[in-house]
Amino acid sequence: MHTDIVAHGWVARLPRSWLPYLLLARVDRPIGTWLLFLPGLWGILITRAPPAETIRLLALFGIGSLAMRAAGCVINDLWDRDIDRMVARTVGRPLASGALRPMQALTFLAVLLSVALVVLLQLNPLCQALGVGSLLLVGLYPLAKRFTWWPQLIMGFTFGFGAPMGYAAGTGRLDWGWVAIYTAAILWDLGFDTIYAHQDREDDAIVGVRSTARLFGEKTRPFLAVCYGATVVVLGLAGWLAGLGGWFYPALILPAALLARQVIALDIHDPAGCLKLFRANREVGLTVGLAILAGWL
Repeated sequence: MHTDIVAHGWVARLPRSWLPYLLLARVDRPIGTWLLFLPGLWGILITRAPPAETIRLLALFGIGSLAMRAAGCVINDLWDRDIDRMVARTVGRPLASGALRPMQALTFLAVLLSVALVVLLQLNPLCQALGVGSLLLVGLYPLAKRFTWWPQLIMGFTFGFGAPMGYAAGTGRLDWGWVAIYTAAILWDLGFDTIYAHQDREDDAIVGVRSTARLFGEKTRPFLAVCYGATVVVLGLAGWLAGLGGWFYPALILPAALLARQVIALDIHDPAGCLKLFRANREVGLTVGLAILAGWL
């Protein structure tokens, strides 16, 4: 049975009573935290704030990403616990399996949101307003799969929100650069979450859950090429709007090549392979960050 739960390794060495909470928060799978943090990295770096402020913001966004990714997982699993029991990859999740009760999950959620609030209060008023607004996306995303074929797009708006948050943290304003970096993050997330959704495509069809993986099916590769190609183009636009130097554009070749590799290697009938390609987006996000730093020169 294909599952992405990792209940061994360092997680298994911690007190046994912690394990259901760690699995609920996906601490065993840090890729989600990375993919939430990386758009924030882009948004912060592209503003070219002073080094000390950049480091401070990156530290805050790192802590906030860990807390909010975990909170989002708790909300998702509370909404989906009945569906998760019918999907092979998710049947072992703590709420679906009964390892945790909903009230325990809600208490854990309150703790996570408290940590996120402390982080948010360290940012400027514009970021605080945006952060409060993002809670609507976090709450609604798990419902999207029930009502639209495009839950991965809603996920893009949600997971990509770090980019406009980081931009606002560094500049204190909203402008076309803010729009461009957010759009790039949304397109990137739409692509890689479509890959991720192919792990559950057959089970989703049985239980009636919709996704772009089901919508595009065998035509996913050209759809992915459009998403990723547009991501690179809009990143270039964001760099131009931000006044990055000329080294930014050739440096974008590396993340573009990594994205192209995913399009070429995609096999929608190989769930483990889809998970591997999904996880490869950490390196994509980091190389985009390096390209932005090259644009500082």
